[in-house]
Amino acid sequence: MQIVFMTPGSGDNFYCENCLRDKALVVALRALGHDATSMPLYLPPLMQDTDPGDAKTPVFFGGVNVYLQQRFKLFRHTPRWLDKLFDANGLLRFAARKVGMTKASLLGETAVSMLQGATGRQVKELERLVSYLQENSRPDVVVLSNAMLLGMAPLISEQLGCAVVCMLQDEHDFIDALPKGYSDQAWDLMRQNARAVSLFIAPSRYYADLMGPRLGLDQGTVKVCYNGIDPQGYAPPDAPPDPPVIGYLSRLHPDKGLDLLTDAFIKLRTQPGLEKTKLIIAGGLTQNFTSYVDVQKQAFQQAGVAGDVEWIDDFDRQSKRDFLPKCSVMCVPDRSGPAAGMFVIESLLAGVPLVEPSVGVIPELIEATGGGLLYDPDTPGDMLTKLTELLKDPARAKSIGQTGRQSALRQFTAQAAARRLINLLADQI
Repeated sequence: MQIVFMTPGSGDNFYCENCLRDKALVVALRALGHDATSMPLYLPPLMQDTDPGDAKTPVFFGGVNVYLQQRFKLFRHTPRWLDKLFDANGLLRFAARKVGMTKASLLGETAVSMLQGATGRQVKELERLVSYLQENSRPDVVVLSNAMLLGMAPLISEQLGCAVVCMLQDEHDFIDALPKGYSDQAWDLMRQNARAVSLFIAPSRYYADLMGPRLGLDQGTVKVCYNGIDPQGYAPPDAPPDPPVIGYLSRLHPDKGLDLLTDAFIKLRTQPGLEKTKLIIAGGLTQNFTSYVDVQKQAFQQAGVAGDVEWIDDFDRQSKRDFLPKCSVMCVPDRSGPAAGMFVIESLLAGVPLVEPSVGVIPELIEATGGGLLYDPDTPGDMLTKLTELLKDPARAKSIGQTGRQSALRQFTAQAAARRLINLLADQI
């Protein structure tokens, strides 16, 4: 089967679950004998996860060009040789770090324009993408990485005559956060474009039940395919960290609850036996949330614990795999209810138990693996209680981590996810 994934890149700028999922699936599908490729959108993919073949694929809908075409009519008609200059990897990575479309109205306008597809301001980017597929690929299936790419679906389906499949993963948070007028338009356009999609795939039962009605889909139209990660290189430590270490692996964003972990860590450090506990924070951020992170750093400084908090800015594949075994327990106090929870799978593959809120996909993953403790996010102090339980009982923490790792190796590898995906795609061609 020839499969093309449309994957938004992160520019090596933050922990991108879409990027991790799509790359893992492409590699695993190739190992199963399928012709799978990934086409980067907006920003370049993670360099450490890009093989030489994929590196030759150009970036489509380059972030700088999307911005210029949104703001200035002139750039909707410029020749390709000029657009290509703005698609240079170095410029896109620099823009990802230094420039953010933080103005809500501009975010809303661009999101709506992208979902308008052939009538949007980035139509020449869409036509270039379809032409490239016609000349170089002719896929059996085109997989959209998330529903915010649904503007592409009608033209791809019409011009290529192939099945279009849309993965779902945390789109609702972004769309709901747009100014109301733009948010309503975006949802309307997503529902219209959904008619051109053969199948929707969610990474959890929670998200299938959430997004099906919001996209106006019939019951049963959204299928569930849990994510997976290549387990190679993930291994538990020989002995539990001493002193104990709490890990955080996610974007440094208010929705992910780093401030909640900050408060819990400061309180935990006052408990007998846990005075030397450390905290390691990884996941990256975009420029518009630097002030949020600065507030957390100030809180650590004022509490006198800043020296025991480590911030990891470089989170490539090897750095991440070096980081995970240093952790006694992983805690990402997500406020929004994650759709996929890739950090949960990565932690479990490294034998790291989790303390997590009972929201989103997390209860599904913890129930399936036995790899952690759930706390009630509406009960003050419950997160601190559960963290204290595991950190004061390293033998229990190790046992839970081992149980979780064995379960993850059976159920949540990239190979297992690829087999689940192929079974769903086979019915579409």
